[in-house]
This record gives sequence, structure tokens and C-alpha cells, in this order.
Amino acid sequence: MSSKSWTIALVAIALTAASCSSSTAKAPVTSPPPAPATSAAAGEQATTTIAEPSTTATPTTTTVAADDATLGGVKAALAAAPAGCDALDSKRCLLPFPSNAYTTTDTKSATGRRVAFPAAGMSANVAGVAINPAEWNRNDGFSPNTPMLAYFAGLDATASKLPSWTDLQSSLAADATVVLIDEKSGDRIPLWAELDAQAASDTDRLLQIHAAVALAEGHTFVVGIRGMRTSDGQTITPSATFRVYRDQLSTSIPEIESRRPEMEAALAALTSAGVERSTLQLAWSFTTASADNIAGRMLHIRDDALAALGPDKSPAYTITTVTPKPQDNVALHVEGTYTVPNYLTGNGSPGNAFHYDVDTATSPDALPSVNGTMQAGFACNVSVATMAATTPAHLVEYGHGLLGSNLEINAGNVRAFANEDNIVFCATKWAGMSEDDVPNAVATLGQFGTFNTVADRLQQGVLNQIFLGRLMTRPGGLVDDKNFKRSDGAAMIDPNHLDFDGNSQGGIMGLMLAAVSPDIERAVLGVPGMNYSLLLPRSVDFATYLAVFKPAYPNDLDRVLILAMTQMLWDRGEGGGYAQHVTSNPYPGTKAKPLLLDVAFGDHQVSDIAAMVEARTIGATIHRPVTAPGRSQEVEPGWGLKTTTYPSSGSGVIVWDSGMAQIPLTDTAPSVGDDSHEDPRADSVVRRQKASFLFDDTLIDVCNGAPCVAKHSP
Repeated sequence: MSSKSWTIALVAIALTAASCSSSTAKAPVTSPPPAPATSAAAGEQATTTIAEPSTTATPTTTTVAADDATLGGVKAALAAAPAGCDALDSKRCLLPFPSNAYTTTDTKSATGRRVAFPAAGMSANVAGVAINPAEWNRNDGFSPNTPMLAYFAGLDATASKLPSWTDLQSSLAADATVVLIDEKSGDRIPLWAELDAQAASDTDRLLQIHAAVALAEGHTFVVGIRGMRTSDGQTITPSATFRVYRDQLSTSIPEIESRRPEMEAALAALTSAGVERSTLQLAWSFTTASADNIAGRMLHIRDDALAALGPDKSPAYTITTVTPKPQDNVALHVEGTYTVPNYLTGNGSPGNAFHYDVDTATSPDALPSVNGTMQAGFACNVSVATMAATTPAHLVEYGHGLLGSNLEINAGNVRAFANEDNIVFCATKWAGMSEDDVPNAVATLGQFGTFNTVADRLQQGVLNQIFLGRLMTRPGGLVDDKNFKRSDGAAMIDPNHLDFDGNSQGGIMGLMLAAVSPDIERAVLGVPGMNYSLLLPRSVDFATYLAVFKPAYPNDLDRVLILAMTQMLWDRGEGGGYAQHVTSNPYPGTKAKPLLLDVAFGDHQVSDIAAMVEARTIGATIHRPVTAPGRSQEVEPGWGLKTTTYPSSGSGVIVWDSGMAQIPLTDTAPSVGDDSHEDPRADSVVRRQKASFLFDDTLIDVCNGAPCVAKHSP
């Protein structure tokens, strides 16, 4: 999340967005093997165990009838819940979240399930417009990046010994108060748990549980919670509904008994993992979506569009402007447009969702169909060094920051990098989250039922990026254009290799592009992180979103739940949904590729925490020492990651410390001191390491065995 100009634009729109909060935006493969669940010891890379989701439930053993008081509590919870809502946590429909209580059997899906959010339980904005669950209910499970949410009245984090992100190893201890396991294998998943620090009142303060690594796709997981206490040390009493399952108390209530086999399987799995059943205050299970359900739309439009284009053809394009020597280090600035198949409704502009030839309500696994073409804009810079060089320039696609534009290639650090290392950078806008998409972003914040318009256009945007890669590398494209030839007719660019460099949103979305691009070979992701539901509340940029989001959905609990739900759709159009298929386990038609993650210590915009979740998920090694002594708040800095052995040909993560303050321990944005967000990319030492990684296929140590330090750029 980088440039400042988008913030000004969004705030201006937010100030006049009261009416937008109730407006509506325009409505409308092959599955790879599931990625593994992960657990690890301190200082070591996460080990992997692949396990299939459970298909059979443990037989129930109810020997004692529930007493009248317990039955009364269960019946009261059922009576208070809207139609289709779970009585396990009666604070709010959809809690605990996510839960298989909100799925139904579907033998046609890869998981055997289909999400079934009840319309009666969906959040509504201040205008009374409830979120339509139709697009969510196409999922065959929940997000592998999901936060897990529950409510306990009076819960105190310290008294309850909630495991912290600063000590992930503690979450795997035998006496951990919050436990997450793979139901089939019994593997423990490292995590941290925290109370929502942004809630104004304890009555709406949710317990949030975050896995420290993306969960395996298509697996069933069990959450177990025990030892929850109030600030005065009192043990919190579990709900009557949960006690019926935990204590194996029989009832004659159909809604309760129909769910008993699934709850018994979850409780039995926890028992097998060493969690004493009688100590539990809440437990439930959920199934993550399959790889095909998450990425199938993106892979389909990619394969369909490239098949129509042909393997050795550039898309049609037009050069619109050529500007000699517009800035320092730039000899030639070229802009133009190119043609991309449109898979969105209408003309593919912001607010349009995927175009389908069938009704997705009756065909939830339907794939988008082509709807004509669209024109995507691009910009390229030829550096002064490239113009003078005798060897063809490296070709690199650039990914811009939050709600920005392709003209970010004109930033000083990008121009310097190009001139230092003979690079031609080209870029297009991240359709879905570019400057063009600000009005639709505002509309969506006011009515989250239209979020699929964001997720769908993000996937179209990644297709646009793939076609830009073809324009840069295929015959008939830029390699044959007169603007990219020398005076003697020799090629100025090398079309045989294509790499990627992106910062902030460009780093976040670059993870997805790297996963699905058949052409990009290596990628540098600057100040990256995953996933959006995790990093947004920890970003200073979130205050701008809240200017619209909070007036539309004033309840604190509702907003946390909405962001968690939204991750189910965001997975389709952001790096978190694709992270398990980049460095290994690649999608069909794509090769695994190394990634370099440059993290800014104390980043105000993309939290270090989100970057570490990404690093563990992709199996990167980490530069050690991670930081200077006393700088990191972690018990074991870089926990769960192996140490990089230089020189390395694999993926790595570097934490660059420019002296900024440490990030908060809570789910809030930093508020102390300067922001380090743009420091790594501005440092020439960082750029030297990036060049070696991209062009020499080698990650080198530029920190001489010491903690990595970047210059601060105010």
C-alpha cells in the first residue's frame, strides 16, 4: 500500500458517500493436489503432512439426558437465533466463524460440501440492505486464510493466556488455551489469538484466532478453546448448547441431534490430540475450500484467453504516446493500449462482475464466459543505461501500490533500479484495485454484498497482467516495435526472460500473478503480506476505509465478521488464495518459481506479521540474524523458517530495519514515529540484491552476515 494520492481521493469521496452506502454496484481445471497443513519448531522450516478431510463421523455416545435447565438454555438459544443460524454461539448469527454448521452436503463439490449462509443471518447496512449470500454460497468451503471468531462475555486476554504472535511456539504447547488441529491427521497448527482491540465495548469484542500459516485446502479443521477467564479470574461458563455436545447429553431436539455426529468427530479429534474434553468451553469444525473452487475461475479465464491468443502471439496493441527524456534516468517513456478478452459484464469497467452464460444459483461451479474485449493501458520506461547498452535489457513487469496506476514506474526508485541494471519496466493498472476502482471501492464499503465485483475484476486484472507479459515477450509485440529497437535495428530488449517486481499492493497481488503466470520466471515482492482480512485492520490505511465502512456498518462486531467473510471471496483475487501454489505444488500450465520478500521492519501500511504468514506458507528461508538484538518482539524471530544459506537459488525473506518503531502487539495500526514502508525499495543495496535474484538467479547476502539495515527515506 504505497502512494498517498489515492488516500486523498478516497477521503474526498467518503465525505460525500452517505448515499453510496446503500447504492448497488452493477451486478452482474483441473484441481492441483491440496497444499499441506503445517507445524514447526522454533527456528525451523514448517514440515508438511498431507491429510484428506474426514468423511466419516465418530459414533456418538450419549448416556445421560440433559436436565431441564440445560434443555431450557438450548431451546432459548434456538428460539433467539434467526432461521438457519447456529445456537452454539448465540451472540450473533454465523458465530463461531467459520463453521460447518453453515454448510450443506454437495456430492458434486470437491469437498463434498457447499457453504449455506442463511439470508436471515446476514449483516445489513444502515439503509437496511442485507448482504446477499449468493456468491459466498458458491464456495465449497471456507477460506484457508480465515480468521476464526468467537464471542465470550467478559473475556480477558491476559487471564486467559491467549497465545501471542510474538511466541507462536507456545500455541503448540500441551496446555495451550486455544488449539487448532487438522481433524484427520491430528496435526497442530501454529496460531495466535487476540481480542479485537478496535471494538469500543466488550459487548462487541470478538476473540480472533489467526493461523500462522495458510491452512491446507479442502481439509477439515477443529478449533478447541479452554481456560477462558474474566479479568477477576473467573472461568467463563460454556453455552448450554455446547455442553450438550461436550458432555454427551441427549436431547430430543432435531436441530441439535442432527449435528451431533459432526460435533462428536470434532471433540474426538481434540481428545486424540491430548485436549481433555471436559476442559473445553467451545469447539467446532470447519472445512476449507478446495484449490479448484478458489482458483478455478482465474485459471479458466487464463487458459481460455491464452488458447484463443495462441502460444507465440502478442495481443494487438497501439502506441499512443512516446516521450523522450521525461525524467532523470529515463531515455524514453512509452504508453499505449492492448486488447484483452473481457470476462466481465458490460464493458468490464469497475463495478462489473464476471459474465456467465448460466445461472450460478443453480450451477455454483459455473465458470466465466468471454464477453467481447477490453482495452488495457500500459506504460514502459527505457532507461538511459538501456539506450546506451550493447546488450538487450532485462524485461520486468512492475506492480503498483494501493489504488494507484501503472505510472508508478516513474517513481524515483524504479527509475534508479532500471538505470542501475539495464531494465525495461512495463506496467498496467491492477484492475480491481487501481485509481479507476476508487468509486466502486467506496460503494462496496457501504454495501458488502457487492464485493464480488471487486474480486472478479481483480481476476480480470491479473489476466490483463498476463497479456501484458505476452505483449512484452512475443513476436509482433514490443520486441518488434520500432520504439524498442536500436538505430541499427537490433533488439533493445531480451524477450526470452520475464520477471516481476512489485511493491505494497504490487507485492500482495504479485504473489497471485506469480502463481498463475506461465511466463514470469522469478518475482520480487516488496513490503508484501497476506491476507487482506489480516493486514487491513493493522494498516494506517484502514482509517480511510473506516470513513465509509463504519457509518454503513456501525456495529464493531459486524465489521470484524464482514471482513472475515469477505476473505472467502478475496481469496479468488489476491495472493493469499494462491500462495500454496507458487514455490511448490504449481497449478497446471505453470511452473514453480522462487520469490524474494523484502519486509520493512515496523511497516505502518503492510504489517510485518502478514509478511511472515506469507513466508511460512511459501516455505521461504529467512536471513539471520533477522534483526539486531532487542529489536524484535518475537521470542524466536522468524519462527518456523529455516535460515538462508547463501548463495541461494530458492525463495527468501529479508527483514530490512531502518530504525522505525516496533509495530503494536494488538490488531491496530502503528501510530508512533515515521513509516518504513518505502525504505527497502529506495535503498541501492536492496536493489543490488534484487538484481542478483532476478537476473543471476541467485540470492546473495548483501548484509555481510549482520542484520539487514536500510536507509530511511522520509
